[in-house]
Amino acid sequence: MGIITWLIFGALVGWVASIIMKRNSEMGSIANIVVGVIGAGLGGWIASLLGIGTVTGFNFYSLLIALAGACVLLLVIGLVQKATKTEKH
Repeated sequence: MGIITWLIFGALVGWVASIIMKRNSEMGSIANIVVGVIGAGLGGWIASLLGIGTVTGFNFYSLLIALAGACVLLLVIGLVQKATKTEKH
């Protein structure tokens, strides 16, 4: 995939993941793209470790893997933010 395709794919995945994880109001378009692209890498890595495939292009299967990775990323970010907030008080 080219860089423009990755940006579009990342924006779509990041946006859907932020809706699923109920963080859409906290995130802008740049954050959605970053979460989507990093989530695609994370999801592809986890899926390859499990032997179920990886992100191969702009298709439904890759979208599901990237979406799972983006949701995991948002979950980890939320847990870290919660731990940091609790630690300060």
